[in-house]
Amino acid sequence: MTRHLRSLMDFSADDVSRVIDLAADVKRTPGAYATRLAGRSVAMIFAKQSTRTRISFEVGIHQLGGQALSLSTSGGTGMQMGRGETVEDTAKVLSRFVHAVVIRTFGQDQVDGLAAHGSIPIINALTDMFHPCQALADLLTLREKLGTTKGKKLVYVGAANNVSNSLMLAGPRAGMDVIVATPPSLPVNPEVLARAQADAKAAGTIVAFDHDPVRAVKDADAIYADTWVSMGEEEQAKELIAKLDGFRVTRKLMDATGKDALFLHCLPAHRGEEVDAEVMDGRWSVVFDEAENRLHAQKAVLLLLLGGASWS
Repeated sequence: MTRHLRSLMDFSADDVSRVIDLAADVKRTPGAYATRLAGRSVAMIFAKQSTRTRISFEVGIHQLGGQALSLSTSGGTGMQMGRGETVEDTAKVLSRFVHAVVIRTFGQDQVDGLAAHGSIPIINALTDMFHPCQALADLLTLREKLGTTKGKKLVYVGAANNVSNSLMLAGPRAGMDVIVATPPSLPVNPEVLARAQADAKAAGTIVAFDHDPVRAVKDADAIYADTWVSMGEEEQAKELIAKLDGFRVTRKLMDATGKDALFLHCLPAHRGEEVDAEVMDGRWSVVFDEAENRLHAQKAVLLLLLGGASWS
């Protein structure tokens, strides 16, 4: 049976633990995995611009001995999927050519459609709904810095989005409490929240939201921020920034944890908007370790889904 990473709902707690364990080993001993994907080709489809995602996947596939094919759905050299060919037909064709597809796009339906109609692993590299690879890199970073994720508390501060959705799903799978602090006008997705809370109940953890960031961050081990204006939202920038007044991560908010908490950010960051430069570049920040860990976490996902490593 073909396995995918459409969202973290595709992975159990044991699966997530295996990914993080493998990612840590890949990071320690990259040479041991240098030929694990030899002879394998991975199509990388980009409907959205990308820095970290494209580089980390392309470098990671190369470091595992595979071939990365970077494709676009726009422009004169774009894929036919960007100009009328159905997702279903694209999935069937790509399944004859390559061993997996990594896709960064807008609609989650494209990821789900490729998975439903193809016969190869599909990896969600970001959609408007989920960002599972980022969440796995975050878990690796938290484990490195805190020793474990179990019993820890992470608070996401800002507009609820694809990153907060994935963090809510990651929490129960890593034994961690997750609180999303967001204004009432930018609420969490109710369906994702319901699933994450059901997972949390079964795991004995907490997933919740709060409209007061100061209250939310009390006893937090880590605070997480994301850009307030995502790609495609530029026209609403002023409105979004106004709604998020009071949700900037400052030194005062870091101090409100009552701990020497970590600061995480998935990048790109806008100092003076969602986070103060003092925090972004200060002693709390593990942002660039987190960015590097995209490479290692994604290599682990590729190894497991393409048979270059065992799930057990």
